[in-house]
Amino acid sequence: MPTNSKHAETIVLHAGYRCDPTTTSVAVPIYQTTSYQFNSTEHAGDLFALRQFGNIYTRIMNPTQAVLEERVSALEGGVAALAVASGQSASLLAVQNICHAGDNFVCSTDIYGGTWNLFQNTMSTMGIECRFVDPADPENFAKASDARTRCWYGESLPNPKLVVFPIAEVAKLGRAMGIPLIMDNTACPILCRPLEHGAAIVMHSTTKYIGGHGTSIGGIIVDGGNFDWEKHADRFPMLNTPDPSYHGAVWTQAVKPLGPIAYIIKARVTLLRDIGAAMSPFNAFMFIQGLETVALRMRQHCSNAVAVARHLAEHPKISKVIFPGLMTGEQKRRADAYLEGGYGALVGIELRGGKEAGRKFIDSLKLLYHVANIGDVRSLAIHPATTTHSQLSPEEQLQTGVSEGYVRLSIGIEHPDDIIADIDQALGAV
Repeated sequence: MPTNSKHAETIVLHAGYRCDPTTTSVAVPIYQTTSYQFNSTEHAGDLFALRQFGNIYTRIMNPTQAVLEERVSALEGGVAALAVASGQSASLLAVQNICHAGDNFVCSTDIYGGTWNLFQNTMSTMGIECRFVDPADPENFAKASDARTRCWYGESLPNPKLVVFPIAEVAKLGRAMGIPLIMDNTACPILCRPLEHGAAIVMHSTTKYIGGHGTSIGGIIVDGGNFDWEKHADRFPMLNTPDPSYHGAVWTQAVKPLGPIAYIIKARVTLLRDIGAAMSPFNAFMFIQGLETVALRMRQHCSNAVAVARHLAEHPKISKVIFPGLMTGEQKRRADAYLEGGYGALVGIELRGGKEAGRKFIDSLKLLYHVANIGDVRSLAIHPATTTHSQLSPEEQLQTGVSEGYVRLSIGIEHPDDIIADIDQALGAV
């Protein structure tokens, strides 16, 4: 890293890369290649046996991806990262890296609907049980755990509930039990640093704010390097017993000379290798472009979201505005404790007319896009009950914060007056 700065604005421009050693190109090149020339049979053997680190095949690693990984890792304060094909694959691999059939993990109810479906249904077919608990009381995580619990999972700023997760409180309970906390930090890069509050692993859907432009799909997992997997060997056999898929390697021992990176190395050389959920070099390049301006964009996102939330707070057709900056009590305390420099760009509104009002509002928008995404530079809107959370039962929807009249707004970086004007005219049609 050419700078020792701890400032996000500098890290996202300089971490992990100065220039190409051959061409002296300042921009990170797109290494659009499948394969890499080995220097000799000995060199190839050393790479495959992990006696030496280097490029083997782009399904496992790529130089463009490597720059993205180092920059996001530095941004989050981690030791290493792994770029993957999507945010969903990041969620899957983050848990599956330490959970196998017969194991369980505990997850917050306050999560994105796609993640709920992945954990509740798809992972159950793999023999991995997800136990959902309400994070309003951190003790719920401990109560739901047993000897086969491998990790706890939550979203820093839950989409769409928007009640900030009690990171330090849950992480402290987990560490006392030898259970790591995995945090999805997708909705609040720059604003929240879960590793500093005790989380062990952080992941992002880079599709969202890190990319920022709605052009590419990707995800990333960051290893905090702050959890002692070896100390809790009985709870983590996948890291502490011989791995038959890699010549009997014991991961906590095999990579010890390289630092506390057993978790992320195993994810790369077993799960990514076998499942193949690789990020393309071109998408990695696109995320690097987005990452360079994410700190600046987040300021405008947050400023605009505050303006929108305050404007809508007294609107007669809205029964409630859901926004961390307008919350009170414990919810506001968490928002102030874990979000620095802004409350995020997501604003929820409860329309008095229910589902039909939500439909009319969405269909009347002219500036805001109706898309299944967040974190775009453009302002977006969606009705979760009939889209992103439609696979969940009505009871499960309510647990995640979704009602029939709930509309989620992802506030972009347009001029706030224009955003508010479009929302007002759409409300006029309800």
